Amino acid sequence: MQQKPEFSNMAKIKFGDVTENIVTRKEFPLKKAQTVLKGKTVAVLGYGVQGPGQALNMRENGINVIVGQRKSAKANSSWKRAVRDGWVEGKTLFSLEEAAQRGDVVMMLVSDGSVGQVWKQIAKYVTPGKYLYFSHGFAYVYNKLTGVKPQKGVGVIMVAPKGSGTSVRRNFLSGAGINSSYAFVPNGMKAKDVEDMTKAIGIAVGSGYLFPTTFEREVTSDLVGERGILMGALAGVMEAQYNTLRANGHSPSEAFNETCEELTQSLIRLVDENGMDWMYVNCSQTAQHGALKWRPIFRKAVEPVFKRLYSSVVTMKEAREVIRDTGCPDYKEKMAAKLAELKESEMWRAGAAVRQLRPTEKAKANAETAVGVQGRKGSAR
Repeated sequence: MQQKPEFSNMAKIKFGDVTENIVTRKEFPLKKAQTVLKGKTVAVLGYGVQGPGQALNMRENGINVIVGQRKSAKANSSWKRAVRDGWVEGKTLFSLEEAAQRGDVVMMLVSDGSVGQVWKQIAKYVTPGKYLYFSHGFAYVYNKLTGVKPQKGVGVIMVAPKGSGTSVRRNFLSGAGINSSYAFVPNGMKAKDVEDMTKAIGIAVGSGYLFPTTFEREVTSDLVGERGILMGALAGVMEAQYNTLRANGHSPSEAFNETCEELTQSLIRLVDENGMDWMYVNCSQTAQHGALKWRPIFRKAVEPVFKRLYSSVVTMKEAREVIRDTGCPDYKEKMAAKLAELKESEMWRAGAAVRQLRPTEKAKANAETAVGVQGRKGSAR
């Protein structure tokens, strides 16, 4: 049974019409995180997507971190990358098994497709009194598929950054941090100790704030989001608009600029600053009028697709396909072929040309404070 996070020392923030409890660095400062982790060795297993950002952030936050990774002589391997990032073989860089054995907190940051095999290798080292950490609910929730079932006395914790490992690192270095969800299962340990460890690592890896969830809710929302608006839907909708413009005689540069460049270089930044309505305020009346007209039409068109997607996630269809397909010996070759097809499509070849044309001149000294950069005040929040 999953533990409901306690609401002591948590900030109450109103999200829309709902008040939620969150953990910020004010409620759980880095010094407290360092105290909780004092004398503990954190073993990061997997130096692929999330591993580097979380491991490096913790190391720079004064946490005793080691890395576990399969050794490879290939120049572009995760092992070689770890060495380049300053992890030293035999001191802070080990095999998966040895890192798991040495770690008091074992962080499973390997891919979902390989987590079952890695668990078979390291399960015997995850003994009572240790903590088993995830950044995604996949392995734990779908344990019938992955086989990940920690023994009694192992605290199970999760901190799931809402962004890629690269973003975790960049946001940490910029001082912004990244928001993360968290959950924990005492599994025979003292609930307060497991909760504190969860929050401590959440702050140590660079989270700007933490919001409570469950393993089930996290994996469901994450799989829906990645297949939906974050990646799958975004790419699909872009392609549909680009193809429509091209089919009607518009040039590749015009189609790309109106589909992708304006979104990534202008509009999405305004949304990030103050919300969708504020972006609308800072666009022309023609754009406002058309967007407000077509917004409900697009919503009605895609809602059935999202319902189908949600059902595919909660029935474990998506999870089964991930394990089936990513576990194939030739998965990397198949994925590389699909990514090459995406990269070599006309839209993204046009994008490469557009990016090369972006000026790289030095920013103006008053770029952040000059008149004209704040936009219309409108309904900004």
